[in-house]
Amino acid sequence: MPPSLSTDEARALLEWHIAMGVDVALEDDPQDRYAETAARAAAARPARAPELDRAADRRPPASPAALLAGPGETAAAAREAAASAATLDELRAILEAFDGCPLKATASRTVFADGTPGARLMLVGEAPGREEDLSGLPFVGRSGQLLDRMLAAIGLDRSSVYIANVIPWRPPGNRTPTPQETETCLPFVRRQIELARPDVLVALGGASAQSLFRAKEGILKLRGRWLEHEVGGRRIKAMATLHPAYLLRSPAQKKLVWRDLKAIRKALESEGG
Repeated sequence: MPPSLSTDEARALLEWHIAMGVDVALEDDPQDRYAETAARAAAARPARAPELDRAADRRPPASPAALLAGPGETAAAAREAAASAATLDELRAILEAFDGCPLKATASRTVFADGTPGARLMLVGEAPGREEDLSGLPFVGRSGQLLDRMLAAIGLDRSSVYIANVIPWRPPGNRTPTPQETETCLPFVRRQIELARPDVLVALGGASAQSLFRAKEGILKLRGRWLEHEVGGRRIKAMATLHPAYLLRSPAQKKLVWRDLKAIRKALESEGG
C-alpha cells in the first residue's frame, strides 16, 4: 500500500496538481473529456442572435489540418478571420470557431472579455489562468481580485472598463505561450481593440506589452510611459503597467502601479471622462 499522507501533505499535493493544470482524476472506465468540455462550454455559452449563427454557418468547418499548418499559414488565417468581424459579437463567434491555435484543444473554453464594450479604458493581460478557464471570464482569480481593488482606487469598476487577454485560451499548466501561439492570437485582440474603440489602452504585464506594442524593454523600464498605439487608423493613448500577479509576489512594487493608476485617471479626465 502507498504510504498515508498527513492532512497538510495531502493538501500540498492537491494544490500542486491544481497548479500544474490537473483538474480531473483517472477512473477505471475511459471517459471522453473532450466531449464533456464541449458540453460544458455549450451549456455556459449565452444564446446568440440568429444572424451570428448564420455568420458561423458561412465559415468552413474545423479541420484537423488547421492544427498542422505552418506558422505563416496560421497567422495569415487568423488575420483574415479577425478582419472579417464587423462587431465584437461576431469576433467572439469567429474566435470560438477558429482552430488554428493548439491551445484551444486543451482549454475548457474561450475567455473572450469582461466589462463593458465601448468603455473608455481597455485593459489587456497575457492569457487566462485556471479560474479564468473555468469561468470563461478574464481576471477572476486572486489577480483579478487585486485588479478590482486597483480599479476601485481610481473610482472605476468592471462595469466602467473593458478587459481582455492577448491569448484567449489557457495554456496547459499556466505555461508561457509560445511565440507562434501569441502571433496566431494577436490579430484577434488587435481587432478586439479596434472594435472596442477605447480612449486609453493599458497592457497588464511585460508579456502583454511586448505583444501589443512590440516593446523590447522589460516591464520595469517600460511601465508608466505614455505610448501611442495605432489600430484601425486610430491612435490610442497606451501605457504598460505591472501585472497584478507580479504585485502579489512583489507587493513593494504597488507604489509604482499607484503612480500609473493616477496617470491613467488623469488621462481619462483630460479626455472628458
